[in-house]
Amino acid sequence: MTLTTGAGLLNTAARLSFFHKSHHHYPLLFSNSPSLRFSPTSLISNPTSFASLPARLSLSFNASTMADAPDAGMDAVQRRLMFEDECILVDENDRVVGHDTKYNCHLMEKIESENLLHRAFSVFLFNSKNELLLQQRSATKVTFPLVWTNTCCSHPLYRESELIDENSLGVRNAAQRKLLDELGIPAEDVPVDQFIPLGRILYKAPSDGKWGEHELDYLLFTVRDVNVHPNPDEVADIKYVNQEQLKELLRKADAGEEGLKLSPWFRLVVDNFLFKWWDNVEKGTIKEAADMKTIHRLT
Repeated sequence: MTLTTGAGLLNTAARLSFFHKSHHHYPLLFSNSPSLRFSPTSLISNPTSFASLPARLSLSFNASTMADAPDAGMDAVQRRLMFEDECILVDENDRVVGHDTKYNCHLMEKIESENLLHRAFSVFLFNSKNELLLQQRSATKVTFPLVWTNTCCSHPLYRESELIDENSLGVRNAAQRKLLDELGIPAEDVPVDQFIPLGRILYKAPSDGKWGEHELDYLLFTVRDVNVHPNPDEVADIKYVNQEQLKELLRKADAGEEGLKLSPWFRLVVDNFLFKWWDNVEKGTIKEAADMKTIHRLT
């Protein structure tokens, strides 16, 4: 912006005079801080001070926005994901009806008032010993922090590659992406065509008074030996378990021992499907268990 003397500068000063008269509406412009103090007369006497006004105001507004933003105490990584990621909204028959932020999709107020339902997936990864890889969610997760759950649980995003319905390809693409993000498992260790969609569940589960889940969840199985390098922003711990070891974890969770908790979606899958499907894994007949026509409504 080029500043001129004379009428042009006086017009600028006159326009700012209006704001000065209503300075209580513009506290950042007429601040008590010397670095932010401006007035029409000071601009006339020192026109070069106007050149720094946009940058100085930008810094002030940015600081104010961050301080006043909702959930300002949220972990920075989780906050970015909550506002940048767009989940796929579906109806109860899994038809795409729109999209919304991960933040809105997990607010119980919106889940209850607008019946927001989003598409999700849960990966169950077994090694060549037929052991299931579990993860403990990080302490900074917004929903269900520090609970134990299946290998990876997340959402396909509202993007072309993850909206492909044919053969559940969009969901499988998302699963490959998130296994890398959360567990550091490289894409070549988990080829998309090695994910076997076994079924879909629809469930709702509050996490606390504010957050929760309402998901149409695709259950994906795969048997692969993989390299795992957990991302501490997402994962607190991992372990491989056989069937008997998982049953012992269930017993401890039910008894409240060691503060051990399981995610609600994992527990629903365990109680309804997992052990019989695990038998299929051990027999090499897992594809025979697939039923992608039914949406199981679980509570």
